[in-house]
Amino acid sequence: AMGFCLFNNIAIGALHARAVHGCERVAVVDFDVHHGNGTQAAFETNPNLLYASTHQWPLYPGTGRAGEHGLGNIYNRCLQPGAGSDEFRAAITDAIIPTLERFRPDFIFISAGFDAHMADPLANMRLTDEDYGWVTAELVRAATRLCGGRVVSALEGGYDLKALAASARAHVKALMLAA
Repeated sequence: AMGFCLFNNIAIGALHARAVHGCERVAVVDFDVHHGNGTQAAFETNPNLLYASTHQWPLYPGTGRAGEHGLGNIYNRCLQPGAGSDEFRAAITDAIIPTLERFRPDFIFISAGFDAHMADPLANMRLTDEDYGWVTAELVRAATRLCGGRVVSALEGGYDLKALAASARAHVKALMLAA
């Protein structure tokens, strides 16, 4: 991982689920505004690990181009600067969820970055708290259908404290409603 991360908690968790808990196929869905280059690098040579990301492109760290596929287990959905709810929701509905359905994971991990929020100073996207509640509910529904509801979420980016709090609240509420 580069820049903002010391340890890649989500990749460590996914690898732990495989090694200790017998989950053969593990997926990570990452909606942080920055591409998760460390997760992609950890997963790209193992066909039993899926990394699916929505992120602003171009933006730091400059990785995560749409053509990066690993062994067919890497999916990057690049969103243009200024993208908002419509583009993000279409990416989830039309690309990320079908990618999960084709992969058929035993466990879904969420890299929950809230820095694509319209108030966040480090990027140029226009997501809202409601978008984060919505995407979480969509991913939980997918986990229910595909892997018995097994889902773990890890907090990633978010640099406007008010937007971060509201987005995290919407995310956790959606996780709790599914429990």
